Amino acid sequence: MSHAEQLKDLLRPLRVYRLEGGPGAGELAAQGAGLDAVAAELDLVQREMVIATAEDRGLEAIESLLARRPVASTLERRRAALAALLRVGGDSFTLAAINDNLAGCGLNAAASETGTPGYVEVRFPDVPGIPEGFEEMKRIIEDILPCHLGIEYVFWYITWAMMEEKFETWGDIEAGGYTWEELEKMVR
Repeated sequence: MSHAEQLKDLLRPLRVYRLEGGPGAGELAAQGAGLDAVAAELDLVQREMVIATAEDRGLEAIESLLARRPVASTLERRRAALAALLRVGGDSFTLAAINDNLAGCGLNAAASETGTPGYVEVRFPDVPGIPEGFEEMKRIIEDILPCHLGIEYVFWYITWAMMEEKFETWGDIEAGGYTWEELEKMVR
């Protein structure tokens, strides 16, 4: 219901105003349109001030406060990444918290201990080879991980055993016209 209709409903019981015609009705329509515009703007502000519902200006405002923009391909992943980046704090350096922050930032990455003090491994479990946008991911990972840790990036590719399961002969590989980059990432 528009604000003009709400105003008319408020004044109708008084039975003193002409609500459907004349100057009073025009004034109510103008005031109602103004209130509708204010309500629409308030709805927009309310949506944009909460990460879970923000779509553009609110997310851009939060990103302007951060050193890095999240690596995210969808609106939902962008929201989750910003929430994760805002969670990074002085108590965010347990392995579980680090992995939560990496996942929340939209990174398909997992950190694990190496057994060597002062070093962690970062793997990209669902991405064979070097992930697209790795340089930006690397900067974000290095911002999240404590600066005193050495980081070893681990990438994975097809093994000879996997290749033997997929192709019976080298002729089958050549017939497929695969590049080496395509072939080494053909792990599924």
